[in-house]
Amino acid sequence: MAQQSDADTIGTTGTGGGPEPATDAAADPAATDEVFRVETHGIDPIPDDERHGSAKDLFWLWFGSNLTFTYVINGALAVGFGLSFWQATAVVVLGGLSFFAISAAGLSGVRTGTATLVISRAAFGVRGNWPAGLLNWVVSIGYTIVNTVVGTLALEAFLADLGWQGGNLARALALAVTLALTFVVAMWGHATVQFAERWMAYVLAVGFAALLVFVLPGAHLTARDGAPGAAGWSLAFVVMLAGPFSYVPMPADYTRYLPKTTSLRALTWSGALGGFLSSVALGVIGVAAASRTDMTDAVAGTERLLPGWFQPVFLALVLLGSVTNSIITLYSSSLNLQVLGIPWSRAKAIVISAAVTALGSLGALFLTDFTESLLSFLSLLIIVFAPWGGVFLADMLLRRCRYDTAALHSGRAGAYWYRSGYHPAGMAALLAGMLFAALTCDSELWTGPLVAPLGGADLTLGGAVVSGLVYWALAGRSLSATTPAA
Repeated sequence: MAQQSDADTIGTTGTGGGPEPATDAAADPAATDEVFRVETHGIDPIPDDERHGSAKDLFWLWFGSNLTFTYVINGALAVGFGLSFWQATAVVVLGGLSFFAISAAGLSGVRTGTATLVISRAAFGVRGNWPAGLLNWVVSIGYTIVNTVVGTLALEAFLADLGWQGGNLARALALAVTLALTFVVAMWGHATVQFAERWMAYVLAVGFAALLVFVLPGAHLTARDGAPGAAGWSLAFVVMLAGPFSYVPMPADYTRYLPKTTSLRALTWSGALGGFLSSVALGVIGVAAASRTDMTDAVAGTERLLPGWFQPVFLALVLLGSVTNSIITLYSSSLNLQVLGIPWSRAKAIVISAAVTALGSLGALFLTDFTESLLSFLSLLIIVFAPWGGVFLADMLLRRCRYDTAALHSGRAGAYWYRSGYHPAGMAALLAGMLFAALTCDSELWTGPLVAPLGGADLTLGGAVVSGLVYWALAGRSLSATTPAA
């Protein structure tokens, strides 16, 4: 007989005060989060008696999901911005260190048992949290489409290497396989996602280690003529930090099942080392490759540096790396839809995300190549997400990750409703950070008026610092009223 979740028993309400999506968790706790069984919990708080796992699980999650070819492209871009091998490598390493902040943010999931975009209601208010939640869903789906297209093209090329030049039929089959690998794992849910990321990480780690051996020895280590300038340095940092920073709305999604006794030190180091090792290793591959050959087409450029027998293996690595990253973004998108008020279970909500991903991928592969335009649009959204992340992380630090879990789900009746559903301090800090980011952003779709006076430097990510400081100044002492005692 099905039991009510905690979310049902405390009378939770959604974004506008209505009921949040219910779950159908079975009476057997083990059945709620089991490998190859559909997870029944969504954004409702995970009860203490259903908590399980350990901090070391986060190592494999972040290690596996970041073994994606995107970091090779990012490393190559750093060299393209004028940095030498060692300068670009330094940027890659500093970018990887940002995973310590991402991983530490997962403590909020341990404390509350719910998703990141539910916890951020404390910083912005229930209604104030909604616009960023919608944009985050758009970003998640956008990058899932990009990864799906990359994986599909890699699989199509792999089939061609095997001798099948199937044209549109081969591409359609490659798309179906890529979507299936992503959707099935994400549909099953949290336990299967962790299981798949671990086992795919084993395979990908061996493959990318071999790739590093092939590419690194021939790298040109000598310094380049001339300095890269402020523009080159800032663009390289934006590229390398944008990837890890895009995870800020997600870490609690993967820690909410951990026991409340999980230590911050263990949680932070496990997740951070996973993300750091994979992102840095692949970033260095990109740096080394770009020092040796033209990486305008990163896949083709890397292939030129490999022995013929390894090229099909390389294409398989690109495919699996795209899938590992898409799995966690697609999974989190289903929780995101529940936060937005979709009155469905997580497993049903993910069908919406999967359908939009499939349609977008079909359009990109068969109708028109809008991948570059999509990437330009998604990169522009850092104007919103850098400040959003600054406010969220500042709120988490000021509260020391202490939240009223019931109030996060209580809508109008909860302490996080603030003024008509908006937290004035959070919204003001967000707007201040967005203004700074917009003024200092240098992208294909928008160049801020302060970029030229700054020597071409792109300081978009500084919007996170601005919004965090403004939030600290406006909300610092007032948060005690909505923060439970230690």
